[in-house]
Amino acid sequence: MKRIVLFDMDGTLTAPRQSLDLDLLRPMKILTHYSDIGIVTGSDIDYLKEQLKYLLINSRIRYNLHLLPCNGTKHYAPPSLNHEKHELIYKKDFKGEIGDKKFHILMKLLIEYQNHISTHYEIPLSGHFISYRESMVNWCPIGRNASPIERREFVNLDKNFRDSEFRKIILDQLRAEVDNLNLKVTIKLGGETSFDIFPIGWNKTHSLQHFPEHRKWFIGDRCDGGGNDQEIYEHLKPNSFSVKNPRETIEILDNILIPLFKKEQ
Repeated sequence: MKRIVLFDMDGTLTAPRQSLDLDLLRPMKILTHYSDIGIVTGSDIDYLKEQLKYLLINSRIRYNLHLLPCNGTKHYAPPSLNHEKHELIYKKDFKGEIGDKKFHILMKLLIEYQNHISTHYEIPLSGHFISYRESMVNWCPIGRNASPIERREFVNLDKNFRDSEFRKIILDQLRAEVDNLNLKVTIKLGGETSFDIFPIGWNKTHSLQHFPEHRKWFIGDRCDGGGNDQEIYEHLKPNSFSVKNPRETIEILDNILIPLFKKEQ
């Protein structure tokens, strides 16, 4: 039977919003001898291309690499030849799923929340606060254009805010309003600074349908507490692993998965 190891991106293969940890190239290249690789992330394809540039251009890993942005509601299949690029073979449509009216209500709600937070809390503000990714909406209160220093400032505020984490307070409030308005969407914490919003059921388990003939494993860093890796992590147990950084991802590949696959050959 075919195998595929699915990876989250930020916090698992890369530092948040940074390039791939190049120390991962060695174990990932070995992994391709035994398994396909999939990267399933809440980010859209532009961030995948930016953060994984080396993998997509220069590495032989690309021929076994499935790109699954927006929780796998988009699927870019790997190329077969050197001159080919990853090809979009599947995508879903957020607006079409919930309807234009509910989508408009959701956008107004996020704008209201952004205005409230910007007015009442001292947080960095950069720009590009709401990102529509066709199959997902990402809301980042400090803006997707935030610098690494601004991101760290917000992360510190988030973790040390009063008696709870800042984003979790906002998450609970926003979920209650969305449910009251019957918008039929799910809201999850995305990465370190944002919220991912998508139609009910379009979490990362959505990516699994692309690989019906594969045995599946998953490695991610946001596997509990409302994180966007939680559902797929729980679904694939015991074939799933929670990590804190790319170093731990390397350890899992070197000490668990690659030896396991070698033994099964």
